[in-house]
Amino acid sequence: MKRRVAIGILGTTLDAGRTDDRWRKWRPTVALCQQPGLFIDRLELIQGTQSRQLATQIIADIEQVSPATEVRQHLISMRDPWDFSEVYTGLRDFARAYAFDPEREDYLVNITTGTHVAQICWFLLTEAHFIPARLLQLSPRKEGRDDASGSHSIIDLDLSRYDAIATRFAAERDEATSFLKSGIATRNAAFNQMIDQIEKVTIRSRAPVLLTGPTGAGKSQLARRIYELKKAQRQVSGAFIEVNCATLRGDQAMSTLFGHVKGAFTGAQNERAGLMKSANKGVLFLDEIGELGPDEQAMCLRAIEEKRFLPVGADQDVMSDFQLLAGTNRDLSIGVKEGKFREDLFARLNLWTFQLPALRDRKEDIEPNLDFELRRFGEREAQNVTFNKEARDLYLKFAVAPEAMWRANFRDLSASVTRMATLAPLGRINEETVRDETDRLTALWHAGATGDRDAILQEVLGPERQSRIDMFDRAQLATVLTVCRDSNSISAAGRKLFAVSRLQKTSGNDADRLRKYLMRFDLSFEDIVRKR
Repeated sequence: MKRRVAIGILGTTLDAGRTDDRWRKWRPTVALCQQPGLFIDRLELIQGTQSRQLATQIIADIEQVSPATEVRQHLISMRDPWDFSEVYTGLRDFARAYAFDPEREDYLVNITTGTHVAQICWFLLTEAHFIPARLLQLSPRKEGRDDASGSHSIIDLDLSRYDAIATRFAAERDEATSFLKSGIATRNAAFNQMIDQIEKVTIRSRAPVLLTGPTGAGKSQLARRIYELKKAQRQVSGAFIEVNCATLRGDQAMSTLFGHVKGAFTGAQNERAGLMKSANKGVLFLDEIGELGPDEQAMCLRAIEEKRFLPVGADQDVMSDFQLLAGTNRDLSIGVKEGKFREDLFARLNLWTFQLPALRDRKEDIEPNLDFELRRFGEREAQNVTFNKEARDLYLKFAVAPEAMWRANFRDLSASVTRMATLAPLGRINEETVRDETDRLTALWHAGATGDRDAILQEVLGPERQSRIDMFDRAQLATVLTVCRDSNSISAAGRKLFAVSRLQKTSGNDADRLRKYLMRFDLSFEDIVRKR
C-alpha cells in the first residue's frame, strides 16, 4: 500500500487562528492530519524564514493529534507572497529538488493555505505534472457541528477520468481534426492518423512543423488551417504569412524575408520590414523551403532559434516571435548529404515532420473531396451544381482506377470539378460532361508522362546506360521507376504494378516479381528511391 504524503504551505493567518468566529481554533494544517479516512504518513511543510515560531507550534500540535505523522520542514524565502514570479519560482525549485516516488507514494497538495497566488502556482505545477499529485481542499466545521477537523475534498486534475469532461474533450478533439481536414470526411486511415497527430502538435507545441509531400497534395491549405486552429486556441494573435521560397531569387530574397533599411542597396529608397517581421505573433509558412539559398538558410536558422535577425544594411537586430511552418516536395535529407541544405536547419525543422500522401495513394478519399470541391465551386461562383447518379458513378470509377495518375494531386481534382461544373448544362453534370472531362485528363496525364519518362531514365540510369536500352523497354522501365518513386516500399510498388494479374491469380509474390524485373537492369528498389 502506498504511503500518503501531503505537501502544503504554512498558513500565517489560518494556522495562527487569527480568523472570525466560524474559523476560530480551526487550523487547516493541523486539521489535515485529523481527517477521518485520510491518514497522512508524511507532511512536507513549506514555510518562510519569518514563521519559525508558528511552525514549531503547529508541528507540536500535529504530534499531539497524529503522532504517527512525520513532518519535514522546508524553508523557502518568498519576500512577497503575492508576487507571481517569485512564488512560482520558489515552488518550482522545491518541486524540481524533491525526490518524488509515485510508485510507492501518493501525493496530495494542500491548496487551503497560502495566498491565492500560491494556489494558482500549485495548480499550474500539478496540471503540468511537475508535481505528480492531486489537489486537496480543506473546509472548517459546519455550523452546529462539533467536528473540529472539518472536512476535505480531493481534486484529480487528470480530467480524462471524468466521463462528462472526457466526452467533451473528445468532441472538441474531433472538431479540431475535422477543422484541419476542412470538414472533409476523409476515409484513408493513415491520413486520418496523421491529422490526429498534427492536431495534438498544433495545440501542445510551438516547435516548427515540416509538411512534406508532392506538389498539389494540400500543404498550403493544411498550413493555413493549422494557423486558424492556433488562432482559435488563442495561441497566436498575428497574421498568417505565406512565402513561396522558389520565387525568391538573388539580392531580393534577403530583403523580402528579412527586410532592409533605407539606402541598404541601389534602389532601396525606403525602409522595408520584411515578411518575417510581418509574421510577428503569428505564423510564418515557408513553402518550398528547400529552394532557399545558403545565406537565407543561415539567417532563417538564427531567426527560428533566437527570434531575431538582421535586416539588410542594418546595424541592430529586429525581433519577431513567430511560429514556423515549412513545406517541401523534396527530400531535405538528400539535400543535406549533397551540401545543398544546412544540416543544423534540417535538424531544427525535423522535430515534427508530416508527409502528406499523393491523391493516388488515398483514392478512397476522392469521393468526399469531390463533394467538397463541388461545394466550394458553388460558394465561389454562387451556382448550385450537382451530378446525376450515372455521371457521378462514371466519374468515380475513372477517378479510382489504377490508370488514374492524378499527377497534380488535388490541383488536378479541383480543376477537373471546376471544368465540369462550369460546362454542366443547367447546373447538372451529366455523363457526356464526365466523358469529355476524363478524356481531357487522360490526354493531359499522358502528355506530361512523356517528358517525365525521359527525365527519370536519365536520372536513374544516366545517358550512357539509357542509350543501351531499346525504346520499347524504356517506356516500360520508366513506368516502373515512377511507381517505385511514388511508393513507400517495394511491396506497395508491386501491388500497384501487378494489380490486375494478382486479382486474376496469374502471378506470384508482387515484391519478388518486381525485384527480379529490376535486376534485369542492374537496379534495386533502394537505388531508385535513393536517387530521387
